[in-house]
Amino acid sequence: MSIPDPLFAEADRLAKRRKLSRSQLYAQALELLVSREDQTEITRRLNAVHSRVDSRLDRGLAAAQSEALREEW
Repeated sequence: MSIPDPLFAEADRLAKRRKLSRSQLYAQALELLVSREDQTEITRRLNAVHSRVDSRLDRGLAAAQSEALREEW
């Protein structure tokens, strides 16, 4: 694996501040990147579904919800 020297130095300093090995830091960084990528894919798929299906709230339900929010609990 090849990492540009300035990035390597920054990662090394960060690992020391967090009291982690470089390997642990790289593993955490990759885990975060993979997690974000998974979330992006889920969002993309949901957007695709909602672009094909009318997902607006039913007018009657919207009115009932609005009325319920005005009530004192």
